[in-house]
Amino acid sequence: MRTVSDWLAVPRIGLGLAALGRPGYINLGHAADLEGRYDVEGMKAHAHAVLDAAWAAGIRYFDAARSYGRAEEFLAGWLESRATAPHDVTIGSKWGYAYTADWRVDAETHEIKEHSLTRLEQQITESRAILGAQLDLYQIHSATLATGVLEDRQVLERLAELKREGLKIGLTVTGVDQADAARRAIEVAVEGARLFDSVQATWNVLERSAGEALAEAHRASMRVIVKEGLANGRLTERNRDASFAGKRVVLDRVAKRLGATIDAVALAAVLAEPWADVVLSGAATVDQLRSNLGAHSVRLDDVALEELGALGEAPETYWKTRAAMPWN
Repeated sequence: MRTVSDWLAVPRIGLGLAALGRPGYINLGHAADLEGRYDVEGMKAHAHAVLDAAWAAGIRYFDAARSYGRAEEFLAGWLESRATAPHDVTIGSKWGYAYTADWRVDAETHEIKEHSLTRLEQQITESRAILGAQLDLYQIHSATLATGVLEDRQVLERLAELKREGLKIGLTVTGVDQADAARRAIEVAVEGARLFDSVQATWNVLERSAGEALAEAHRASMRVIVKEGLANGRLTERNRDASFAGKRVVLDRVAKRLGATIDAVALAAVLAEPWADVVLSGAATVDQLRSNLGAHSVRLDDVALEELGALGEAPETYWKTRAAMPWN
């Protein structure tokens, strides 16, 4: 396990497994990504192929969750089959949501959120049973001020115990109030010591509201992980929604001028933020991953930054749109 100073000293693009561990997800075109193989073994082989490509490309941070179906199992199996040592990678997972879809895309409820001590005890036991010594970072999944988890002393003290046992402790934030939750996390302390080592938040060219709070977390020596840099597929070639047409014109123009794909440009905009330590690719295919990794080669000039900066949406609009995206 890495030292406090370098535990997330990994290449700046990591891989999130939200779309690789279960047949249903909200990303645009997710069904097509799986090529009709929705059985467990087929999805396991598919996930391993993407993980192999990520490893070959130099990715060393992998991000899972208890609610991502079998993502932890697929990841653990891949790590074992490739004889990957704990010090070779950094593995993060999350607790707080239970996967309830039972491998069905048409499930009425895909995941249920509960930030209780009971849920934490259950899920840390499950995550450790699957990932063992490979688990480095354990995060509260989608912490908000409304759930009260950041004020629950029993939960916070248990997380502090896990930290003393060697885990790094983080949280992910979401929704229109994600900046508030991130700022509160900076202040949370147990026995005089800051609890959280990292914060993971949504930030992309459409939803920038958490940027200042993430910069504050970075200055406070918390590691910042950015999720949903492609807005669940809205910032890719797949987005043909008529209501997005005006923004698509801008994205196409910038991408064409820079000789890049739309997704690479969008991720490059995240990488351009100095406070972003790790930016997650949520790729569900090898081709998507390779396209995402093109962000490393994109150099955004002032004209591009200005054009992309004009694409922002009101947080309420962004999160309402995201909530309406269908599981597929």
